[in-house]
Amino acid sequence: MNIHKTCGGTPIYMEQENDWDRDLLLDPAWEKQQRKTFTAWCNSHLRKAGTQIDSIEEDFRDGLKLMLLLEVISGERLPKPERGKMRVHKINNVNKALDFIASKGVKLVSIGAEEIVDGNAKMTLGMIWTIILRFAIQDISVDETSAKEGLLLWCQRKTAPYKNVNVQNFHISWKDGLAFNALIHRHRPELIDYDKLRKDDPLTNLNNAFEVAEKYLDIPKMMDAEDIVGTLRPDEKAIMTYVSCFYHAFSGAQKAETAANRICKVLAVNQENEHLMEDYEKLASDLLEWIRRTIPWLENRAPEKTMAEMQQKLEDFRDYRRVHKPPKVQEKCQLEINFNTLQTKLRLSNRPAFMPSEGRMVSDINGSWHALEGAEKGYEEWLLNEIRRLERLDHLAEKFRQKATIHEAWTDGKEAMLTQKDYATATLSEVKALLRKHEAFESDLAAHQDRVEQIAAIAQELNELDYYDSPSVNARCQNICEQWDSLGSLTQNRRESLERTEKQLESIDELYLEYAKRAAPFNNWMEGAMEDLQDMFIVHNIEEIQGLITAHEQFKSTLPDANKEREAIQAIQAEVQKIAQHNGINLSGTNPYTSITPESIDSKWEKVQRLVPQRDQALQEELAKQQSNDHLRRQFATQANMVGPWIQTKMEEIGRISIEMNGTLEDQLTHLREYEQSIIEYKPHIDRLEGDHQLIQEALIFDNKYTAYTMEHLRVGWEQLLTTIARTINEIDNQILTRDAKGISQEQLHEYRTSFNHFDKDHSGALMAEEFKACLISLGYDVENNKQGDAEFARIMGIVDPNSSGAVTFQAFIDFMSRETTDTDTADQVIASFKILAGDKNFITAEELRRELPADQAEYCIARMAPYGGPDGVPGALDYMSFSTALYGESDL
Repeated sequence: MNIHKTCGGTPIYMEQENDWDRDLLLDPAWEKQQRKTFTAWCNSHLRKAGTQIDSIEEDFRDGLKLMLLLEVISGERLPKPERGKMRVHKINNVNKALDFIASKGVKLVSIGAEEIVDGNAKMTLGMIWTIILRFAIQDISVDETSAKEGLLLWCQRKTAPYKNVNVQNFHISWKDGLAFNALIHRHRPELIDYDKLRKDDPLTNLNNAFEVAEKYLDIPKMMDAEDIVGTLRPDEKAIMTYVSCFYHAFSGAQKAETAANRICKVLAVNQENEHLMEDYEKLASDLLEWIRRTIPWLENRAPEKTMAEMQQKLEDFRDYRRVHKPPKVQEKCQLEINFNTLQTKLRLSNRPAFMPSEGRMVSDINGSWHALEGAEKGYEEWLLNEIRRLERLDHLAEKFRQKATIHEAWTDGKEAMLTQKDYATATLSEVKALLRKHEAFESDLAAHQDRVEQIAAIAQELNELDYYDSPSVNARCQNICEQWDSLGSLTQNRRESLERTEKQLESIDELYLEYAKRAAPFNNWMEGAMEDLQDMFIVHNIEEIQGLITAHEQFKSTLPDANKEREAIQAIQAEVQKIAQHNGINLSGTNPYTSITPESIDSKWEKVQRLVPQRDQALQEELAKQQSNDHLRRQFATQANMVGPWIQTKMEEIGRISIEMNGTLEDQLTHLREYEQSIIEYKPHIDRLEGDHQLIQEALIFDNKYTAYTMEHLRVGWEQLLTTIARTINEIDNQILTRDAKGISQEQLHEYRTSFNHFDKDHSGALMAEEFKACLISLGYDVENNKQGDAEFARIMGIVDPNSSGAVTFQAFIDFMSRETTDTDTADQVIASFKILAGDKNFITAEELRRELPADQAEYCIARMAPYGGPDGVPGALDYMSFSTALYGESDL
């Protein structure tokens, strides 16, 4: 072997002249195999120029097709050939071709232009073999071996897994055809059913491999199966030439596979992100729809007629608070976590930030949630006010019925009394008595004026408060007022009639008159006392019931004086009887001036005496109830005053933990999860407080002077606490994800957190623009206050604060720092990968995508790629460049 150097210094091993001369003496079958193989090899290249050869020793004699072959396989232009038919012209053309071969570092031994022009077959075959070695085999390199050894090593590695195949050379190892079939099956398994091939049927094996290679791999048939099988030792050069075609056909497969893998990776990331976007959109839509349905229910202020119906509404509201709302609070928290995780993944994969569809931003959901909580608070206040109103209405209605019944009982028979003509046949004394009796009635009538006015006032108030049974109240009140007006007219008429006869009657019984005058107000006082003692009362605290008890005690202190007045009135009646008996006067048995009898006075007095202890008992029972209510207030206040500060303390501790840097991120995450568990374990205290609150509401307690905390305040605090710890854990998760994806060390994270905390003066977890600039300067960034620095700072702010909120979170700060120090996939890399799959074209077809990519990702690309509009396109061509750019820019994906 001779070692020749190319112009670049790479050694090329060429066979010496005696090597080729020895071949001239070998089996003529080899020459036949070389003729066919070399001719097919030459034609596989010449067809690209639109021509071919039929006889390898004849068609290269003029040097024209030889020069054309070299131009095709080298991609370079040779000197202009001479078109003359003289021998000298042909020799010159062949010499130009041989000079070009020599310029490529190949030393031709014993091969001259005259032999080629004379049609020397052996020399021509030797020249073609030299060309094949230089342009088809020399550049093959596997594990630092090249040319023949590299090609042999490539064949051995590709066929190693196949049974009955053991490639050790380029002659007898290929006779049974299994090696050819194994090479095809290794790279295109769908073309060969290798398990059906038999080692004892070499003709079938060889023909199958040659036909498949020609039909599907664009490798022309260079040898006949019969020549290989019929030769003891097939020609090594022919086999090497044929096998090199397989190498070059499959060498691009690895590049296509790598390109396909890159595209698959990019598309997998995009598909996962789209799935997360769809999940966010659905969860956001469901939550907003629930809020949209719930707010009208909470804003419904249609009042009910009865306490029972309003109590049912209150119970429905409690079910909403206990059963329906808590899962939605969890969904809202999970939605925020999913959104943050998605944005982190998009940043890590160099994708644009996710912008939810209109109306489904996190801020939109928070706004709707705020509106929900506003409606919820207003609804609860309205329910309690409505219950108070209905309670007030029930009290007034009962008071109205009680007073109306008493009044109607008093007026019963009064019209008949005022219209009777008893004075027409009466004596003077009887007329005097009737007149005095009428005066007493007028006094009684005037005393009842207040009751009538009270009845009218209560009816008016019931109307103003929209009492559901106002028509019947109004009708009854109207009857009472009309009857009262009638009584007034009748009383005036009777007085006028009695006064007309008064001049004729002079006898008057002063004692009866005095009895009547004193009995009437005392009787009215007793009726008022009985009414007050039976009056319903409603109180809301101990002070009010104690006030009623004090008033009742004051009333009881007046009873001795009232009893003296009763005894004085009864003494007047006793004096009348004494005088009548003493003077023999025949009394009618009744006082002519009043219908109030001593018996009625005693009866009413006894009733007052019975009602007093009953009133005592009712007041004491109410006092016990208010004391129980006060106990409920204290019980709720004790628990609330403990839970409220606890929640506040935990919120402050979470804020401190998120700022401090104790241990690794995993340690911080473990600490936070343990902290979250301790918070969850505190839930029984909240449940106990809810139970105390329910007891207070069931007892209709509307105020609590022992605590400043309301259940609504504590619920909001608890929900904020759960949301804050979940959000903090999510931030640490995202920091771990960023660290692992970007390869950031713990020391770098510690440095970033130290710098961030140093400039976060208010411990808000975010840096304002000037604070962030100072932080960048401390890390060595040139963002000083000059034109260049301002432009650089504006660029950085566009990355870390795309929404222009004016604040930079720690997560955005880490993303920026990691992006500055790590590499990511780019649109240019994806475009280059597609270009490999497209065979260097500016477009790609659906068939090529389906052949090179997995089915689902191929269809994903086909559905999203726009038609290619370039002049070099073909029907069905797709634009992979705009598609790749859209993956990393603004897109509808």
